[in-house]
Amino acid sequence: MSPKKTLLLFRHAKSSWADAGIADQDRPLNERGRKAAARMGRLMRDERITPDLVLSSTSRRTRETAELAFAELGPSPFPVHYLDDLYHADPTQIAHILSQISEPDACVMLLGHNPGLEEFLALHTGQKQSFPTAGLAVIDFKLKSWNQFSESLHGSLRHLWKPKQLSDES
Repeated sequence: MSPKKTLLLFRHAKSSWADAGIADQDRPLNERGRKAAARMGRLMRDERITPDLVLSSTSRRTRETAELAFAELGPSPFPVHYLDDLYHADPTQIAHILSQISEPDACVMLLGHNPGLEEFLALHTGQKQSFPTAGLAVIDFKLKSWNQFSESLHGSLRHLWKPKQLSDES
């Protein structure tokens, strides 16, 4: 069996535009976003998706998405690191961030923004898909370690969950 690393791409949930004077970095989630973030956390729990490491943008909406989603998982067994470089990161920046991971973690989650996540998904899987707010993608890469990650690496999209496609039951 060849070495494998799993990347979870998690886009922040829907943010509020109610206060036009607030800086983009400081926009909170709206009610729909709060519900979707918690729903995706329940999905992660139900599907037994547990990252070894979470790297998140520093924006308020990504922090709130992480808090609400991960609260559904119980006590967090994984570290969450907030990186300024993930705030509106493009695919090149995302690839660079992944290549800097020195831990042997098998499953890493990146919590960030579009258009970067959607472009990264298309570039590294060959599948151009809509990546809505609170969307969660699972991509497998044939890698021994994350520091081997490159802009040209191609992975396999295992799943892309979109909140509107899920029931609110679980």
